[in-house]
Amino acid sequence: MLNTEIDVQLRDIVEGTDADPLEDLARRLLVEIGEDVTRDGLKDTPARYARWWREFTNYDPGTIETLFETTSAGQLVLVSGIEVWSLCEHHLLPFNCSLTIAYQSAEQLLGLSKFARIAHRHAHKLQVQERLVSDIASDIMRITGAQDVAVIGQGEHLCMTMRGIRTSARMTSTSFHGAFAKESTARSELFALVRGV
Repeated sequence: MLNTEIDVQLRDIVEGTDADPLEDLARRLLVEIGEDVTRDGLKDTPARYARWWREFTNYDPGTIETLFETTSAGQLVLVSGIEVWSLCEHHLLPFNCSLTIAYQSAEQLLGLSKFARIAHRHAHKLQVQERLVSDIASDIMRITGAQDVAVIGQGEHLCMTMRGIRTSARMTSTSFHGAFAKESTARSELFALVRGV
């Protein structure tokens, strides 16, 4: 519970305005950490804070289900180097993740830009990396009808880099399905391609 002095200060700042709840939250946070929310550098910060949260969580990836007829079913398709930012749901701190997505085509091919759109769709929410790669794999399977799907994510988490141990590290998580989930030619080919990237 915030003390009365802070509550009075915040009430005086927003009194007479149609205050945005996210802006109020930002003001309250700034006051709680000892900042003067009326100083020049911080006057517009609550509005920017509110705008950023809404931009991030209301992200629209556009069309993600564009498919094309394949000329050869069973072909390995791999897209790598998809860079996304997300927010750790445990600390509300950002993490970045480099994604590699692979699948063996069934009857249709997914449009190239759709891989990144799907990745961003799942990154723009409170997340953990393990669920991020799993959600992406599920969408690829649902949209393409392919059962052989692999997603590899390598991320740096600021909740570890900026707090706690304060050491940077890369975390790798995977979601393998179908032929990629067991020892197979497809799995060997995937690993060979990933090593070569």
